[in-house]
Amino acid sequence: MNILLTGGTGFIGTLLTRQLSGQGHQLTVLSRNPERVQSICGPDTKSLGSLDDITPDQRFDAVINLAGAPIFDKRWTEAQKRIIWDSRVLLTDRLFETLEGLAVKPEVLISGSAIGYYGNQGDTVLDEETPAKDDFSHRLCLAWENSALQAEQLDIRVCLIRTGLVIGHEGGLLQRMLLPFKLGLGGRIGAGTQWMSWIHRQDWINVACAMLNDDSMRGPYNATAPNPVTNREFTETLAACLKRPALLPIPAWALKLLLGEMSELVLGSQRVMPLRLINELGFSFEYNDLQSALTEALSSHSD
Repeated sequence: MNILLTGGTGFIGTLLTRQLSGQGHQLTVLSRNPERVQSICGPDTKSLGSLDDITPDQRFDAVINLAGAPIFDKRWTEAQKRIIWDSRVLLTDRLFETLEGLAVKPEVLISGSAIGYYGNQGDTVLDEETPAKDDFSHRLCLAWENSALQAEQLDIRVCLIRTGLVIGHEGGLLQRMLLPFKLGLGGRIGAGTQWMSWIHRQDWINVACAMLNDDSMRGPYNATAPNPVTNREFTETLAACLKRPALLPIPAWALKLLLGEMSELVLGSQRVMPLRLINELGFSFEYNDLQSALTEALSSHSD
């Protein structure tokens, strides 16, 4: 396949491009730094600096849209929320306009989303049919998904990948947590009863590859392992894998003071199940339990 990928130099995209290239696919990556694409994604990867560089006669069999400004990096001021919004929703609108202008349309668009779509729902078990609770994360994901779904007007099959907390080496959630836990300064966040729905990066890539190849897949899919855990269980498992204590909880009030509205991301609770992947596809996860996922990621860290 000839595949256009946005967000290809990120934590997920880097490994995805290398795996797809290794399978013989031709990758073109959209990046703000196109000169760095080959060194990050592999020497056979083509690069684009702008969607404007795509001409109507170019042909892509598939498009994978993962672009978006980091959501954890800065406090959620109104200006930062606009950056987060525009880098996802407006870019996807612009991508739709680009696809609309192509003489030959791609067969499938796989577009990013997140389990933030559901909002903070406590202990409720969430699947793809569960109604959402309204907050900024939900509104962002809803607009992002609706932007991608415009491509259905062009007879393009659209898959929405609602991503949980991604575990892997060299980035993501784990990298942010490692230092304090290695120093023995880690612990639960708030009461620790909030649910964390996670997925190993390789399983996420396997889901995306299934979407590329299975014409029956369309609409939203929860990209989470089938065994979500509470924050307390997550931190205790991570500490045990590192052979460190987890004795220093972070009070919820301190996190709210430090992070403001962004604290919703770590204090909120989403107990998500990948029901469509399991029931419709019989999808098999390589990493079903948190300990095996963390063990693999941490062993890669030490390589």
